[in-house]
Amino acid sequence: MAVTLFYEKEAPITPLEGKTIAVVGYGSQGHAHAQNMRDSGLNVIIAQREGSANYDLAKEHGFAPMPVADAVKQADLVILTLPDEVMADVYNDHIKDNLKAGATLGFTHGFNVHFKYIIAPEDSNVIMIAPKGPGHTVRSEYVKGGGVPCLVAIEKDPSGEAQAIGLAWANGIGGAKAGIILTTFKEETETDLFGEQAVLCGGVSALVKAGFETLVEAGYQPEIAYFECLHEVKLIVDLMYQGGISYMRYSISNTAEWGDLISGPRVVTDETKAEMKRILDDITSGKFAEGWMAEHKGGMKKFNELYQKDHDSEIEVVGRKLRKMMNWIDDK
Repeated sequence: MAVTLFYEKEAPITPLEGKTIAVVGYGSQGHAHAQNMRDSGLNVIIAQREGSANYDLAKEHGFAPMPVADAVKQADLVILTLPDEVMADVYNDHIKDNLKAGATLGFTHGFNVHFKYIIAPEDSNVIMIAPKGPGHTVRSEYVKGGGVPCLVAIEKDPSGEAQAIGLAWANGIGGAKAGIILTTFKEETETDLFGEQAVLCGGVSALVKAGFETLVEAGYQPEIAYFECLHEVKLIVDLMYQGGISYMRYSISNTAEWGDLISGPRVVTDETKAEMKRILDDITSGKFAEGWMAEHKGGMKKFNELYQKDHDSEIEVVGRKLRKMMNWIDDK
């Protein structure tokens, strides 16, 4: 299936000119979308809870943050950039009954719409612009004169103008310079969750920990195991980022490349892929979403227990010590 791409010529900013855009939440994505659109000449207001660090940050950046309901009442486009687990509560408590007739609801991730935690009014467009990069990159690339590639999706289009509004939003944050790819809420949500769980976060973290533990249990120094199994991951990922797997293999030694080719399939086996398919099934069925929302509403006990266990593990303790030796790293 051919990919549908849009650039600046196909994504004029005019559908948002003279409109009021409310960005709800001034966190990672919120601050970038708000500043970029304002710098693109659009009228942007901020909804952010008073007393929070992001409230103060919005003020530092020249905005006058206000309560959610007050911002929503004025807005033609309401962009929600809140965490998935709290977004539906904020929507139901402060947004749903304050939307202007015909206002457009915008999302940067499809979770709440796809799994039906948020049900928009019949007369509201529902759109998504999902930059393929963190908020600080969305902002920094815009400041440089560029942009981050974005996904655009249209869930509801009662006005007939939803796609034009979405493309204008993407242009306003710089995405049209890099390219905007047409997708759906379903595709974005399910692939995003799968990538996080099976590869980018869950898969990589589990692989790193298992490699570290294998070396330490075999009698090797934890410090050496840390360097080999965690520290050097960045070197390999940077090569992949620049030129894919082939460029990474071109850049490493022949010995490393041979080991990659014959040993990788022993680690990630057919059973590993079968488990990935089960993870994907949990995502597409809604089982993961239900479990995550229940965990949040139940006080995050298991979340905190699992987090603390890893935070206190040997690889984390050793890493905190070793990073103090590397003054070029901004240790977090």
